[in-house]
Amino acid sequence: MATTKAKSTKKSSAKKTSSKTTQNKELQKVVETVKVDAKKVEEIVKNDEASLKGFFARKYDASENILTIFKTPKIVGAILGEMFGVALLTMVFLTLGVYNPLYLIFGVLAITIAVFALSGAHLNPAITVGMMASRRVSPIRGTLYIIAQVLGAWIGFLIIDAFRRAGGESASALPEVTAAEDTMFWAVTMVEMLGALVMGFFFARALAYKRSAFTFSAVVAGGVFVAMLIAVIVTGNFLLLQNAFVLNPAISIMFQILPSEAADFGTLLGEMGAALATYVIFPMIGATIGFYLADFASKLSGQKLEGQN
Repeated sequence: MATTKAKSTKKSSAKKTSSKTTQNKELQKVVETVKVDAKKVEEIVKNDEASLKGFFARKYDASENILTIFKTPKIVGAILGEMFGVALLTMVFLTLGVYNPLYLIFGVLAITIAVFALSGAHLNPAITVGMMASRRVSPIRGTLYIIAQVLGAWIGFLIIDAFRRAGGESASALPEVTAAEDTMFWAVTMVEMLGALVMGFFFARALAYKRSAFTFSAVVAGGVFVAMLIAVIVTGNFLLLQNAFVLNPAISIMFQILPSEAADFGTLLGEMGAALATYVIFPMIGATIGFYLADFASKLSGQKLEGQN
């Protein structure tokens, strides 16, 4: 009897030990699973943080500043490229007008291909501001580009105006932007902003194809075409306005958007401020939004953000 009890006690103890061992193994598995899950969560958080850092990260050469940018002649070539490119673009716009987007696209395509290797072919202060806002070009390079673009637009205007003057009184007048009524201010401003947004989006996407000058230029020209097509339809069919948009701040000034006379000086300043807001400031805001929309879409699709340098 004592032997039987001892055996029974041993079996019971063995069962308890086996049960504890099983419980310990299951508990260990749970702990390991939790550790693995914690590591996965940590990796996801790190990837998200890295993704956000990459989204807002500087994409241009960190050593480029006002003291170093002129150490090589490359920046001079880039400035000349932007200046000459915008001069040609201004001549195309002043001769064809903004209501010929089908013809303009070929001009934009050719000029972009020619200038791309020199400066990246911004050819528009709104695009340059978008490039600076998305940290693809340094502030000093962007500022130099904008100055070159305005000078280029002025040179283009002077050349076309000289031909017009040579034609005498019978020559056609240069195109001007139609001054919109106060009730149309925000409508026209939103057209400019939307058009610049489209062009900024297309330009940011074109950077993914910058190894091919033709493909890059085709995407950029396509963006200009789409933006102008939308602006033509909206201003002509819905707002019943003609020559009410340009979509390029540098060229806009050559379209004589700034008033030269008013009832008093205060009114003149107010009208000048409104014109600059519509044709300069809001297009720059629109292009910046377009760049960030393109970058956000690229991040969601897992694509690497492309810089300019």
